[in-house]
Amino acid sequence: MKETFKMVQFERKKGQKYPLGFFNIDIVKEVKSFHESFPVYNETPLRNMENLAKELGLGDIYVKDESYRFGLNAFKVLGGSFALGNYLAKRLNSSIAEMPYEKLISEEVRKKLGDIVFVTATDGNHGRGVAWTAKQLKQHSVVYMPKGSAKERLDNIIAEGAEASITDLNYDEAVRLANSMAEEKGWVMVQDTAWEGYEDIPTWIIQGYSTMGYEAYEQLKRLGEEKPTHIFLQAGVGSMAGAITGLFSAIYGEDRPIITIVEPNKADCIYRTAEADDGKLRFVTGDMNTIMAGLACGEPCTIGWNILKDYADNFISCPDYTAAEGMRILGNPPKGDERVISGESGAATLGCVAEIMTNNNLAWMREKLKLDENSRVLFFSTEGDTDKENYIDIVWNGKYSSYEKR
Repeated sequence: MKETFKMVQFERKKGQKYPLGFFNIDIVKEVKSFHESFPVYNETPLRNMENLAKELGLGDIYVKDESYRFGLNAFKVLGGSFALGNYLAKRLNSSIAEMPYEKLISEEVRKKLGDIVFVTATDGNHGRGVAWTAKQLKQHSVVYMPKGSAKERLDNIIAEGAEASITDLNYDEAVRLANSMAEEKGWVMVQDTAWEGYEDIPTWIIQGYSTMGYEAYEQLKRLGEEKPTHIFLQAGVGSMAGAITGLFSAIYGEDRPIITIVEPNKADCIYRTAEADDGKLRFVTGDMNTIMAGLACGEPCTIGWNILKDYADNFISCPDYTAAEGMRILGNPPKGDERVISGESGAATLGCVAEIMTNNNLAWMREKLKLDENSRVLFFSTEGDTDKENYIDIVWNGKYSSYEKR
């Protein structure tokens, strides 16, 4: 398949839309409070990259750097931890507000809960977050990874006490394996992919991601930024993208920023669903061997899509080299800007925008996206160098060169 840029635009819908009650400020603050109860919690940095913005012809660029999250080098733990916490709280007939970290690990609570096994499928970051949380809460985890997963990511998951393995399945098949094992053994499935009959835990995971967005919202306020004009979000199944889209839409309503969803050409299930725009989800099958391992998902999350179809404005499918370009730019920004160590999935959106702003063949996209010297753009670098060998190959050795692809 020839790699190229493709875009679909939605007109903003009027009237009844998918309800965003689960992103009201009180709930979002409750989610953040739960995360703050973990001793390792710290707000991750929001980088103001004003010199890069000038280089690209934009007004401002803000990058939320999730490589500092809980010492795990990625944002995913926010969703898994809140989902596990919520599950345990409800199992105790309590609420998450009454079950901070210290109470969940107390001997009294442990005796009531007994031993629980949480199971999931992952390319790395989500599974590591689930394994880490299960270990912190003195429970157990089993993690299945799709073929092609990096051994470093597997080793990181095993180091958190999980029983983990790389399968010969693609991501969506690995999800089905994890679910079948949960049904067979009585384990608890923890996945951000939702389907009919499995929506509570994915909803909690999506809510968990709101901590990242709400931190960014507060940080922008402290910088004197009333509201970004644009937000670019990468999508795998669409849960993180749905979470941040839902949060900022709940905060700003019709005055929300222009929100654009970015996916790799080789795993663009959200883009294809938006392109068809007929009420049916579109799947991508096969190996989906994209550089953006964290986005190599072929089946949209129903909850995420329900949010995106009503509140996102643009959907882009982009070539793999744009992620590599984003990694190189963030790791080597103009003098005066702080560098961001961003992995393949984390850098996808900035690389996409950088290419759009500097490639004259994509001037039509700049115009449609309303990107210019007045644009104030927010990005989320959702992971650091979670696969260090590949990071070095790309940033040091020039793997996936943009010049070769044009």
